[in-house]
Amino acid sequence: MPALTMRRYRLVAETVGLGAFLLTAAARPSVAQEVGDAATGHRLAETWCSNCHVVTPTAERATSNGVPTFTGIAQLPSTTPMALNVFFQTPHSRMPDLHLSRQEIADLTAYILSLRR
Repeated sequence: MPALTMRRYRLVAETVGLGAFLLTAAARPSVAQEVGDAATGHRLAETWCSNCHVVTPTAERATSNGVPTFTGIAQLPSTTPMALNVFFQTPHSRMPDLHLSRQEIADLTAYILSLRR
């Protein structure tokens, strides 16, 4: 087997370094997955979401039939910071397009995840 040339050695070293970086980055939440302030998210939910959703764990039912409660959403195994981030940025036919900022999305995400039991 031929010896590695300096160029191949650098390529291998860079590849290993990139792999190590990606593994380390995967272990930490990315900026898109960071969770905001739950109290601010609760205020946003009360203002923008409570017309259709039950946004507090003590409320009995939503104003619209078939609309999930925030507590119900929080209990789903698929509810993660990333899933909520994507959901809030994607238009849905049954939901108004609120044009939420990244911080508002992070705050709503924090609030919803705070409702987990």
